[in-house]
Amino acid sequence: MSDDATWLSHAVDLASTNVAEGGGPFGAVVVADGVVLARGQNRVTRDLDPTAHAEVVAIRDACRVRGDFSLAGATLYASCEPCPLCVSAALWARVDRVVYAADRHDAARGGFDDREFYELFARDRATWATPVETLDLPTRAHPFEAWLAKSDRVAY
Repeated sequence: MSDDATWLSHAVDLASTNVAEGGGPFGAVVVADGVVLARGQNRVTRDLDPTAHAEVVAIRDACRVRGDFSLAGATLYASCEPCPLCVSAALWARVDRVVYAADRHDAARGGFDDREFYELFARDRATWATPVETLDLPTRAHPFEAWLAKSDRVAY
């Protein structure tokens, strides 16, 4: 079995274990240089945190282990195709690759319809059920001006 298949199987096993323990059917592993940096299981209902998806949990832990917000050189293995939240987290973390097993259609059959979010982001915001709107404040750029003036800022 290839390394990818081994790590991906580990993510799937984490997901199955999480279901047996009362959690959601999602697991993730962050690996760099053949070493597991972190594992994650869906903790949304356990932690009452809608962002505690397996991938996000694994990314957060891997960053703490690495002592950096960048996971460049790492691969994120996910038991299921990452939702838009998790894809975004992987991109922000700068992982080199994302490898997944089940896809969004499998998730939908399991009652997790990530397709709805993919479709939502393709539509004009004016059609969304939850309004996302801007309010023009005169101070809106102040935080960015402060950021740009900060000589010791860490670029990301």
